[in-house]
Amino acid sequence: MKNAELVQALHGAELPRRNFLRTSLLMAVPAALAASGMPHAVASISTSAYTPPRRARGAATVDVRNFGALGNGSNDDTTAFQRAIDSLPSAGGTVTIPAGNYVIDPTRKVRLRSKMHLKLASGATLRAKRNSADRAYVLMAYKVSNVEISGGQIIGDRDAHLGTTGEWGHGIQVLGSSRVTVRDIKVSRCWGDGVCVGGAMVANADPIPSEDVVIANIVSTGNRRHGLTIANAHNVKVYDSEFSNSHGLAFGCGIDIEPSNSNTATNMHIENCLIENNASNGILVYKRVSGTAIKKCTIARNGGYGILTIAPRSGYVAQNRIRHNYLEGLMLRAGTRDYQASGNYFRNNKTRLHGVNTSGGRAVPMTGLVGGNRGTGAHIQKTADCVGIRVTTNYYAK
Repeated sequence: MKNAELVQALHGAELPRRNFLRTSLLMAVPAALAASGMPHAVASISTSAYTPPRRARGAATVDVRNFGALGNGSNDDTTAFQRAIDSLPSAGGTVTIPAGNYVIDPTRKVRLRSKMHLKLASGATLRAKRNSADRAYVLMAYKVSNVEISGGQIIGDRDAHLGTTGEWGHGIQVLGSSRVTVRDIKVSRCWGDGVCVGGAMVANADPIPSEDVVIANIVSTGNRRHGLTIANAHNVKVYDSEFSNSHGLAFGCGIDIEPSNSNTATNMHIENCLIENNASNGILVYKRVSGTAIKKCTIARNGGYGILTIAPRSGYVAQNRIRHNYLEGLMLRAGTRDYQASGNYFRNNKTRLHGVNTSGGRAVPMTGLVGGNRGTGAHIQKTADCVGIRVTTNYYAK
């Protein structure tokens, strides 16, 4: 595939199911890795076999156009969307959104209901109406269950936002909800996160956790805070997705797993994702988090660490490609407990000191922690207060 085709596959409005990321990862792996003698499971790259679950809902189908939505890029279609959703029977069903440019007021937000699928056509775009609010969401799943969002794209208002404060202008907010799937959608240019799971409705309120959330085959790019925040949630799966170019606030991670207040996040699985060019860390795992697996991802060219952990418990980092990050590829800090790193491929990390070196040689096995400059960059480090850290054979480009 040519570069132009790759860009279209990654960032176009139409996202073929689990295809765009596979292509990008195949292009990302150097030929030296394939010839290095690494185990097949580490050297090979393929799409995951994961298929998002179908959430329970009724058979009814309604079209937002039949409730007054125009999709002409200027009419405020928020009320029409809400009428279509509220019209579904008690058994739920599907709300379809044909191709068009639909203006949605995030200060009013589109509130999803239980047992529903919000199904956007490939040419359907939800555009956030410019506003000055610190906290506003295009789509909101609040205290609901069995919800699915798919297709099309959401474009936030960060380029036209009327205010200067706040960091919670999200494309999709999932709060206090269970059995939620977000798939096959692009979310970009939001004032806050592309997607946020957990958090609170208002500042300093007790957050409401969500459970059984699936995010699959999405692109979340160019958002002001993070590509994806997982705050107070349990059993979250993230597959075959891109989180890139987050920038604009003091942080700007691809994925931030960070429970608020005294809450927790448990059982996170992140696999086969592309996490690159974010202003801060590729993935941050921060306090009161347990049971996190990060597997088979490409984590590259981020402005902080590739992966940074601060005091989580129990995690597994395996078979990832971690390269060209500004600081160490994997940093375990501040009481991280019971983490294992195995089968990862590191190349030219800590570019702050060593610069970007895109030339690479054979992949060489490394056993144990490797800090400082070895090969073409720094790879794995930990602080002395970490407990139960197990590092088996990983690889670096010599």
